[in-house]
Amino acid sequence: MVKAVRTDRELECPSVDAGLRAHGVELVTLPEGISEDDLCAAVADADLLLMCYTPITARVIAAAPRLKGIVKYGVGIDAIDIPAAMARGIPVVNIPDYAEETVAEGAFALMIALARRLPAISSAVADQGWIWPESRWLGRDIAGATLGLVGCGRIGRSLARMAGVGFRARVLGYDPYLDAAAMRGAGIEKVDALPDLLAASDFISIHTVLNQSTRGMIGAAELACMKRTAILINVSRGALVDEAALVDAVMEGRLGGVGLDTYSLEPLRKAGHPMSPLYRHDNVILLPHLAFFTVEAMQRLEADTLARCEEILQGRPVTVRSNDPRLRAQRAGIRFA
Repeated sequence: MVKAVRTDRELECPSVDAGLRAHGVELVTLPEGISEDDLCAAVADADLLLMCYTPITARVIAAAPRLKGIVKYGVGIDAIDIPAAMARGIPVVNIPDYAEETVAEGAFALMIALARRLPAISSAVADQGWIWPESRWLGRDIAGATLGLVGCGRIGRSLARMAGVGFRARVLGYDPYLDAAAMRGAGIEKVDALPDLLAASDFISIHTVLNQSTRGMIGAAELACMKRTAILINVSRGALVDEAALVDAVMEGRLGGVGLDTYSLEPLRKAGHPMSPLYRHDNVILLPHLAFFTVEAMQRLEADTLARCEEILQGRPVTVRSNDPRLRAQRAGIRFA
């Protein structure tokens, strides 16, 4: 019997699970946080591996002699040892475009909520029943403000449209891989130096991939470039930001607000986590990595995931839609779209 293993079963994918079982696949679902040893044991006779957050190391790949493909049911592929998979000729595929608008909407929701001080106001009303328009509740307009985008891929460009066309914000962008004409076509003014963008922006939203060159790209020096009133949004990858430096900036009152959906160490915890000090700050919103989580996005994610699984199990080349060079470097069992 063909066997598939799906990690991170806490992210429910009923259509994927039912679809695989309908094809006669023995499906084993594993919890988040499973040990490498237990994962190696589970994949020893697996033909297909689906993952979302759990690291797929070289050791895990070596422990699966029957493995025909690895499907990331999501976008980020940082947790997969792709060179180890390529050495075995095992195709790796992700689902890159199911939530572009959805995640951009999530970033914009964080911007609006922090600009209008909604967490603090909502908490005060819950405690007191009513509040009056004192200066401490003053919000800020997005119209006429400057949004700085760190990374101007599909999600960044969607956010640029929402803020620029929708709310009349000025939109700046830092992206070494896009030229000024392409960015101008998306309503974005290209800025060549990251510190210049940070210094000029009222809102900063991060939308870039995590790799060795971008890890920690927003560090203490970059945070020091920002206005003390600036609001920082990160719905991409936690490790893009030096989180210790970010905690210091918030605790010292050097930022106007912070909205986070991703963290270098997940899950987030109220105690004993590097980001724990940010709980209960009324200018901070902490989301549990759910900017992608809408009815429509999950329908798209499950449909595309199941389609990629079927291609692998039927022995067909798996369709790679991502432009990530790590996936584009593959040669075995791949069809680029």
